[in-house]
Amino acid sequence: MSTFQAPKGTYDLIPPNSATYLAVREAIAAPLRTSGYGYIETPGFENVELFARGVGESTDIVSKEMYAFETKGGDRLALRPEGTASVLRAALEANLHKGGNLPVKLWYSGSYYRYERPQKGRYRHFSQVGAEAIGAEDPALDAELIILAHQAYRSLGLRDFRILLNSLGDKECRPVYRAALQEFLRGLELDEDTRRRIEINPLRVLDDKRESVQEQLIGAPMLRDYLCEACKTYHEQVRELLTAAGVAFEDDPKLVRGLDYYTRTTFEFVHDGLGSQSAVGGGGRYDGLSEMIGGPALPSVGWALGVDRTVLALEAEGISLDVPAATAVYAVPLGEEARRVLFGKVTELRLAGVATDFAFGGKGLKNAMKSANRSGARLALVAGERDLAEGVVQLKNLQSGEQTAVALDAVVEEVQRTLG
Repeated sequence: MSTFQAPKGTYDLIPPNSATYLAVREAIAAPLRTSGYGYIETPGFENVELFARGVGESTDIVSKEMYAFETKGGDRLALRPEGTASVLRAALEANLHKGGNLPVKLWYSGSYYRYERPQKGRYRHFSQVGAEAIGAEDPALDAELIILAHQAYRSLGLRDFRILLNSLGDKECRPVYRAALQEFLRGLELDEDTRRRIEINPLRVLDDKRESVQEQLIGAPMLRDYLCEACKTYHEQVRELLTAAGVAFEDDPKLVRGLDYYTRTTFEFVHDGLGSQSAVGGGGRYDGLSEMIGGPALPSVGWALGVDRTVLALEAEGISLDVPAATAVYAVPLGEEARRVLFGKVTELRLAGVATDFAFGGKGLKNAMKSANRSGARLALVAGERDLAEGVVQLKNLQSGEQTAVALDAVVEEVQRTLG
């Protein structure tokens, strides 16, 4: 056993389970690729201030969970705890918004880091696929992103998820609601940390998962009752577009999510089979984030879906993805000449797009065939001196045991025909 283990709160993705994670990432990304979203990749760490300004200094993410460090050169950096601020920073730095084609539509996939108490579905290192539409204020854009996420989950076979939807208002109506909420919260019996949050970002108190807090929030003023006419109209258009697309949702007036930059539309995908960590993804509109990090006014909307929790949701519903085997053909040479010839055929098959592996290490026939069966291959290519003298190799069906001789120059064609 190795002296070292994966750090607490992290995990290793290893075959065959890693194939499921790859399939989930591909399924989430597929609708984005056909909807005008281009791929973007940002560094795994950024300037601390990017997240302090964008995500919010009062959030748990920044104040408690962010991995921050100082470089030898004195720079203050942080491992990225979320993707939106990094993507917007990169888009601004590259002046993508000046290309004249707004919104700028981007998608990404990567690892993120938060120092949290580890439990099932909540890790210190986790994987997300996200999408951002930068530079346009349009309810159809909000609806599009929700529909694309819904499409991705449906394509995986998931059925037991729900979409929670809310509006957080804008700079016109939220201050009035904020004052009313603060007045209500100040009259509650809350701990010191929560009381401090009332003064900095009272909406976050609504997001407190503790039962003792939620019981006291009964009767709290709801933001929907304070929305200005523009926000009401905008939100109703999002709701109408989702309904017309056949995407069911639930209005949740307490949904605020954990980041300070959200405005107007906010939404969350939850799965009831995951226990306390029921959120599998979510997002919303963040019209003021660009200005917060030094850019021009660029109304934007986006989401991030958790790969880890999506896999847990699949397990909760008993769904096994149809992931193709890593190997379709396994070559077993008997003797040095056969090794040379079959290795050439392996290369030919791979160039033809057939997933092929080889019995490395000079294994005997018995052990090599065991390896062939363990690989998940459907076919084995076996050849010895006699086969080569006759100009053939043996093509064996590892499921039925049927074996036929195939001419050397017809191996690729016959394998492709057999595999279908």
